[in-house]
Amino acid sequence: MNTVQPTLILNAEQIRQKIRRIAFQIYENNFEEPALLLAGISGEGYVLAQALAKELQTIAPFSVNLLKLNLDKTQLAQPLVQADQPATAYTDTVVIVIDDVLYTGRTLAFSLQPFLAVPVRKLQVAVLVDRNHPRYPVSADYKGYELSTTLTEHVDVVLSDESRMGVYLT
Repeated sequence: MNTVQPTLILNAEQIRQKIRRIAFQIYENNFEEPALLLAGISGEGYVLAQALAKELQTIAPFSVNLLKLNLDKTQLAQPLVQADQPATAYTDTVVIVIDDVLYTGRTLAFSLQPFLAVPVRKLQVAVLVDRNHPRYPVSADYKGYELSTTLTEHVDVVLSDESRMGVYLT
């Protein structure tokens, strides 16, 4: 059987550089804010949020809080998205929703749900890889890497396993 070997698009060092650059962009666009809330989508999106929070804490004077959004990316219709903190944690706060890959925008559209029910200061989106296949009206304010792919290709982001850290195309 002929299996396709994944192509390495970004290695661990390149990913760290992208994370640092995104952190600086976030800081530049929010330097007057007293605090930010980074809302990572469960899985690699939350791992990316943790890495961005760590980087922001080294360069920015404001406080950075983390929130985990739990949703099932395989569902065509999404029930209520579960946040691991109450709405008071993000009321009147700048919220940045973070995921590893922006493909069609469906997951990110669903993940905005908790923040539409409360008044937030700003709602922004950050992704490590933007694949450029929009089907939903969601775009990223912060992108680590833009990658034009075909609909049949798959992008796999590995952040949680240090030995395999990378962005792969199959």
